[in-house]
Formats: sequence, C-alpha cells, structure tokens
Amino acid sequence: MLSIRVIRYGIPVQADIANREAEVSYILIASTNQGACSAVQECFGSEHTVEVVSDKEKCLELFRRRRYEFLFIDVGLLGATLSVKECSIVLHPFHMAYPTSQIIVMSPQEKIREAVMTVKAGANNYLAYPINPEEVAYVAQSLYESQRMESELHYLRSMVWKSDSFEIAQTRSPVMQKVFEKIRSVAETRSTVLLYGETGTGKDVLARLIHRNSRRGDKQFIPVHCGAIPDTLLESELFGHEKGAFTGAHRRKLGRFEIAHEGTIFLDEIGTITPPAQVRLLRVLQDRTFHRVGGEQSIEVDVRVIAATNIDIGEMIQAGAFRSDLYYRLSVFPIEVPPVRERREDIPLFTQAFLERLNNSYAKGIHEIHPEAMEAFMSYSWPGNIRELENLMERGYILEMTSSITPESLPMELLNSAKPHARVHVDVSTPLAEARRRGTEDIEKQYLKELLTLHNGRIKTTAEAAGITPRQLHKLMKKHGIRKEDFKSSEKSERGLPH
Repeated sequence: MLSIRVIRYGIPVQADIANREAEVSYILIASTNQGACSAVQECFGSEHTVEVVSDKEKCLELFRRRRYEFLFIDVGLLGATLSVKECSIVLHPFHMAYPTSQIIVMSPQEKIREAVMTVKAGANNYLAYPINPEEVAYVAQSLYESQRMESELHYLRSMVWKSDSFEIAQTRSPVMQKVFEKIRSVAETRSTVLLYGETGTGKDVLARLIHRNSRRGDKQFIPVHCGAIPDTLLESELFGHEKGAFTGAHRRKLGRFEIAHEGTIFLDEIGTITPPAQVRLLRVLQDRTFHRVGGEQSIEVDVRVIAATNIDIGEMIQAGAFRSDLYYRLSVFPIEVPPVRERREDIPLFTQAFLERLNNSYAKGIHEIHPEAMEAFMSYSWPGNIRELENLMERGYILEMTSSITPESLPMELLNSAKPHARVHVDVSTPLAEARRRGTEDIEKQYLKELLTLHNGRIKTTAEAAGITPRQLHKLMKKHGIRKEDFKSSEKSERGLPH
C-alpha cells in the first residue's frame, strides 16, 4: 500500500491506496457521496494530488485554475438531462477550460440514462453507485491508455507530415504557406473539402496530402476524374449497378463510393457531372446512403469526400447548370490553389525536384538550370501551371547535352516571354549621374542574383566566382535585399513538389 496526499478544500488528509503505476498528477472529485470519494481516492498513488469539492461552482472554479487529468463528478451536480444537446451545454465550460481532461460521471442507478447522455455529449465514461475501487482503477487506466495511444497517434501523424509529406509541403510562397496551413488544419477532420484553381496547379496532389494526413490515411484513396467519364456511365462508375440494369450490364458492379468505404474519394472536375448525378451525389453527402443503378437496396457508406474544380461553379449555378445545395455541401472547407504565376518563388524548387526525378529515371546527370533558362522560367506566365513546367523540363532534359538545362533546350515561346537578359531600364527624366548610379546598382543586383542562382546560394563559391570575399558578398546582398535562401534550390531541405 502507498500513501497519497488528499486535499479537501485545502486541508491535507492521508489515505491508503492500491499500488499501481501512476502517470498523472492532479485528480478532481466533485460529489457529496463520501463513499464514492473514498473509493476514487483509493485508486491513485502518491504521485497524484487529489482534490475534493462538493458543488459544481467550486469544481468549475478549480478546474479553470489548473489542468486535472481526471474529473470524477456526480451526475446530479453536473445537472445532466436526457437531452444530448443540453448535456453538451453543461459540459461545455469544462471542455473549454481543458479539452484533454478526462471526465468520468458518477451516477446512482436511477439516473444511469442521464449518465449515458453525458457520455454521448462528450464525457469520457461513467460509473454507477456504489463505486467499486477496482472498477474506478479499470476505467481510469483504460482512459489513460486511450489518451496515451491518441497522443502517440497524433505524434505519428505529425511525423508523417514532417517526413513523407515534408517535401511536397515545402514552399517559399506566402500564399502557398497559407494553403498548407489550411490543409494541415482540415486533414484530421471529416469535413468535405473543395479544392478550386486552374488546371495543372496540383489539386490532385493536395487531395492525396489531405488523405495521407487524415485519420483515414491507412485506408483507400479512390480518385475519380469526372470529366473523363462519359455522361451515360458516370452514375454507374460512382454508385455501381445491378445485373441487368441496362444493356451491357451482365453482372453487378460496385461503384467508386462503395469501394472507397471508410476511406477517401476524390472527385476531380466536379463541375462536369450531369444533373442526375448531382442529385444522387447530394443524397450521399446528406444521408451517407445511395442505391446502385437498377437496384432498390439502400447502401450505407462512410466516405470522406474531396472535390476539385477548375470551373467557376458560381457562374454555373447562375446558369442553372449546377445545384446550389450540392455546392454548399461540397464547399464546407474551400481551399483556393494559386497558379504558378502567383507563386514564382517556388519555381526553383519545382525545377530542382523535376531534375532529381528525371535523374532517378534516366541517370543523365543534369543537376542545374542555366541562369538564362531560370530567368525564362521566372518570367513566363505558365498558363498550364505545374503540369506545363514539368513537361517543359522533361523536354529540355531529353534535348540537353550538357550538365545543366540551357536556353537552347527550351522552346522559343518560353524564351520569347523572358525579359531581355542584358537590358537595363533607365529613367530619362533623371540627370545622367543619377541614371548612371541607378543603372550600376541594377546591374550589380542582377549580377549577384544570377551568380547566386548558378551556385545555388552557396556564399563561398559565389564570392570566389565574383572575385570578392564572402564578407563583401554579404554586404552587397544586404544592400540589395537579397537572401541566400532564395537560391538554394538543390538542397534537400528545400525540395518540394507535386507528383
């Protein structure tokens, strides 16, 4: 037997308890039932401090002051009812104070239904009077193990984001950083996500990223390219069909929703689906049920839906081509994916990632982008976004005969979009001395940026190439507001990109 210090309204009391491994520090008991208080006290070791109160107000006051691992509270003091909504309101102050604290409701036999309602409303478990110390120990240990496992799972999910998803989630763009923050926030929820943006921005990759970092990450991810499926077959593809449902239906076929049960379904180009399919999709989102084509059986399904579109659905709704109620169901958590022209800071990351992928496939040994080629990449408008950049990189890689991608390996339309390499813009309204000074600074800044690009932001080699010391280079970079981090496109810590 061990000894525990129990505080009853601030007065220390000694109590003997059963020997068990303890991991928590503070326990709070709120009850006027002395036998119940004593039974709970017996279950915690000397590593714990137990506090006892006899009314809800004092309990809530202490609870807001300090985090308790466990709260044992009488259902009568809690004021629970037979309504889950009202029980949620009663528990709300405790959840707001410390949402990770474990709440166990203690109840006489005649109020068991109220205790069950509190559990449905968010309490962790309940105990019936008379309180059995062994049962208290079992419930507490079970909740503790569950909490520990949940913490480990959360940590592992965090590590998955940091490792498996880290390269994809790298960006230098403030706009894209906000996108990844939204993805990280919504990933672990069950909310339906709508990704919208231009073609080729990587919406499919972001959908996989959400799935991979969700609670369904170990389940199936089923992508459906709605725009590539003929209208006559779309409903069958999504919801399946029964044998004989239509000409050619020689056997039962499971739909994508049924296959994606407990996982995630990704509906790309959602704006292309037909009005009948919109009605059936709305029902799935509302009721989580559907019928196979030609079938009468109602099938329940647990699927997280992620949709994507490159069409302005608002205009489609005004034209009567898309249901507004379906749109609101799909856009519970909308995320706008910016085009490449709005995140040009990431182009060096994209090109380096593509180079590494191409080298892994072909082992040609091209590891750099020529400064003039990079300037063309940075100046181009990229109407096809990341997909176009990937295709041009592959084309240049195939044609290139040197160790870096040069302008000669790129198409003329890309090069023609770049600003003239040697052109210096001058303001003829200024005196010659001022124009000369500004021109010198512009050339100096452009020279440093191109040299840093060529040497991937490495200060020592860039300084050597420029014929100056690293200290002088640092001073010049500070003068022109240049950061070396913006040019380290070859370092593993800055890779990232959609597949």
